[in-house]
Amino acid sequence: MNLLVQKYGGSILQSPEFIKKVAEHIVETKKKYPNLVVVVSAMKGTTDELSNMAKAISANPNRRELDMLLTAGERITMALLAIALHEMGCPARSLTGSQSGIVTDEAHTGAQILEVKADRIKEALQNGEVAVVAGFQGVSRHREVTTLGRGGSDITAVAIAGTLGAERCELYKDVDGIYEGDPKKIVQPKRLKFCTYEDAEKMAKEGAKIIHPSAVSLARTYKVPISLLSLDKSEGGTFIADKESRV
Repeated sequence: MNLLVQKYGGSILQSPEFIKKVAEHIVETKKKYPNLVVVVSAMKGTTDELSNMAKAISANPNRRELDMLLTAGERITMALLAIALHEMGCPARSLTGSQSGIVTDEAHTGAQILEVKADRIKEALQNGEVAVVAGFQGVSRHREVTTLGRGGSDITAVAIAGTLGAERCELYKDVDGIYEGDPKKIVQPKRLKFCTYEDAEKMAKEGAKIIHPSAVSLARTYKVPISLLSLDKSEGGTFIADKESRV
C-alpha cells in the first residue's frame, strides 16, 4: 500500500493561519499518497499553558488528572486541522490516541507504547479520508488516558508508520534537519543530508532536540525511514535510515 505518515510539530501549528497552511500542504501530498496519516502535536505553547494551570492549583498535580488535562492540546489541534481539510474539500477524520488504538503501559506522564491497534485508522484510509491522529497520547489496557512525555508525537508517528508498513515517516519541524551544530546559535552550520539510525539516536540522547531518541529506536526496529523536514523549505532535510539505504 502506497502509504505515508506525516507528523507536524506545534511550532508550525501555532495558529489557525498556520493550520490552514499545513492543511494546504496535506491536500497536495494526498494527490501523490492517497493513503495518508497525519499526526499532530498541540499548538505551540498549549501544553505549557495547561501544565501551568494545573501547577497554579497544585504544586504536585495528580498524574492521572494531569494526563487527562494535557491530552486536550492535541485534541484541539487534530479537530481544527480536520475542519480545515474538510473546508478545502479533502475528506478527513480526527482520532484521539485512544481511538487510534495507541495502547500503552500504565505510566502516567511518561508512558510507553505497547502496541498499535490501528483499526479505525485503516477504516478512515479505506474511506479515502486523511486520518488525523492526536500525537503524544494513548490509552492503557485499563482504559486510562496516558501521555508519552515531551516529544511523544514523534513516537506516535513512527509507531503508526511501523504498524501500517508506511513507505516512510516525515517529521515536520521548525528546523529542516539535523545539523552538526545548533543552527539557532551557530552561523551556517552543516546540515546532515543522511544519518544512520544509530548516529541519529546517539545525537538525540546527547541533547539534540530535533527528534526523540525513542522515536529513532522504534524506527530502527520497524526499519521505517524518517525524513526530518521543514514546511518552509522545499529542499533540504535529513534522511534517517540504515546504512543500506544511504542516499
